[in-house]
Amino acid sequence: MKTAILALTLLCAGAAYAQSAQPPAPHAADAARRMDDLATLLDLTDGQKAQVQTILQEEHAKMRQSFEQAKASGTHPDWQQMKALHEQMQQETAQKLSTVLSATQLKKFQIIQREMHAHMRHHMGQGEPGAATAPPAQN
Repeated sequence: MKTAILALTLLCAGAAYAQSAQPPAPHAADAARRMDDLATLLDLTDGQKAQVQTILQEEHAKMRQSFEQAKASGTHPDWQQMKALHEQMQQETAQKLSTVLSATQLKKFQIIQREMHAHMRHHMGQGEPGAATAPPAQN
């Protein structure tokens, strides 16, 4: 069961960070494959797949823009600010997806996303998946 969840998590990871408008060819192929995998996991229609991909690309672009604005201004948001921004964007994305996905599909997407984030935290050395995490140590 854990292997299946991990596989779902990894497949969703790419969809959550869909390619930008002009990605290099290998990245585009990977992003397309991950989107296909997500479409299979959520049993998306072709219309839903296109809409979900657009929503996820918008989320990625918005996150990238926020990062680049902070970088350009020379500010370094603290852990809590970054976490709050990420949670806000996730809520906005879930709201947009709720108009495209069925309740069951949305629930599956949210589970996949939670597992992906727990997996990423674990591999970044921030504790066990699902455990409360502390901000990373400041150098």
